[in-house]
Amino acid sequence: MTTPTMIAAVVEEANGPFVLRKLARPQPAPGQVLVQIEASGTNPLDAKIRAGEAPHAQQPLPAILGMDLAGTVVAVGPEVDSFRVGDAVFGLTGGVGGLQGTHAQFAAVDARLLASKPAALTMRQASVLPLVFITAWEGLVDRAQVQDGQTVLIQGGGGGVGHVAIQIALARGARVFATARGSDLEYVRDLGATPIDASREPEDYAAEHTAGQGFDLVYDTLGGPVLDASFSAVKRFGHVVSCLGWGTHKLAPLSFKQATYSGVFTLHTLLANEGLAHFGEMLREADALVQTGKLAPRLDPRTFSIAEIGSAYDAVLGRNDVPRQRGKIAITVEPQFNLHEQR
Repeated sequence: MTTPTMIAAVVEEANGPFVLRKLARPQPAPGQVLVQIEASGTNPLDAKIRAGEAPHAQQPLPAILGMDLAGTVVAVGPEVDSFRVGDAVFGLTGGVGGLQGTHAQFAAVDARLLASKPAALTMRQASVLPLVFITAWEGLVDRAQVQDGQTVLIQGGGGGVGHVAIQIALARGARVFATARGSDLEYVRDLGATPIDASREPEDYAAEHTAGQGFDLVYDTLGGPVLDASFSAVKRFGHVVSCLGWGTHKLAPLSFKQATYSGVFTLHTLLANEGLAHFGEMLREADALVQTGKLAPRLDPRTFSIAEIGSAYDAVLGRNDVPRQRGKIAITVEPQFNLHEQR
């Protein structure tokens, strides 16, 4: 009996090329489904893992990278009753913690991590949503409990997490402001947020937009000095959330305002293998927002096949004469293609 196989893009060493390999196709264990991947999302974190610069992701090389997927269920393991063969799904399913990533034709994944793909989205659109949506939702809803009528500032509104955070906050009735640069200023305006030039000092834009009181909630998606600026921009008794709060920061501006802070570390669920069902719950919230026209991913219009994955990562980083991404990059995973090595 022939063992089923698949093609996957493997990175064998830090900063190494993606190499297309024929590997054994995984089989779903209890609680898992086998997904035929049709599109695989990319994230800056994937590029850092490839470069060996993300020890917190706990993904030793060689490895199949990629965290996000969209595809079709082709087999269902024991103890799964939430999905059937033929269901279109999307999810944040691996690529960290030693788990197989999504830059492959198939992945056996825990069914709790998945949700039905929004019918209004293509596979490519759906594949770029999971990580950024979950990160935005965990910060705004789970940690900060954003409320109707609050003033919300999104730092980095044109980015992956930022553009989704804007849409979640608007959907929950907040008055949303977002920092951005260049053409992203118009983009965040089109989403419905009030744009703020990121080069401005926080005291200046807080004075203009909140009469100097500060914002009820600030979501920092950039870290570093932007998190410090967020401490200055929040109001008394307000709340600051960051998904990149990994540095050393002075807490005095926050403490003097009696404000609070929450960190978001989305990878914890996969690394610790706990709370997996909440990932699926959050993605069902994403589906509901898409259905009501309140959420749309920012997808870079360029298309990349898995055979062109090296160029796709160049677009994520804006290197090797490939223009930097304007929106998220999705990789199309074809059911058949010839093996060859890529950068």
